[in-house]
Amino acid sequence: MYTNDLISDSLTRIRNAIMRSREEVVTPASKLVRQVMEILKTEGFIASFDEIQHEGYPALQINLKYVDGVSVIRELHRVSKPGIRNYAGYRDLKRVRSGQGIAIVSTSKGVMTAHRARQQKIGGEVICEIW
Repeated sequence: MYTNDLISDSLTRIRNAIMRSREEVVTPASKLVRQVMEILKTEGFIASFDEIQHEGYPALQINLKYVDGVSVIRELHRVSKPGIRNYAGYRDLKRVRSGQGIAIVSTSKGVMTAHRARQQKIGGEVICEIW
C-alpha cells in the first residue's frame, strides 16, 4: 500500500467512492491526510472519519456525507503536486467557486482553509480545492 502522494491517493479514493455512491472509504493515513480530513469534517464535506488498522497499516475510514442521495462533495482536485508545488501569498488566495467551496492551505501555522489563512494574513502551499 505504498504511494508517493498520500493526499492525491486519498482524494482519488474519495472521488471514486462518490461515483459509486459508497457510504465509506478507507485511505492510507498520515499526519497531513488526518489534518485535511479534519478540515473536511469541520466544513461539513464529510460526516466523520476514524483511525483504523487496514492490512497492518494505519488507515482512515472516512464516512461520506450525502443529502437526499446526492454527495455534498461535487468536485475535488489536488492543486499542488509533488512535481509542481503551488505556493500563494495571502493576497493571492482566491475564493473557490464564489465561496461555495474551500481551498486547503498548508501554512507555517498549520493546515487550514484559505479563508482562515487570509484572515491571519498567512500564505502557504495550496494543497487542494473542494466544492
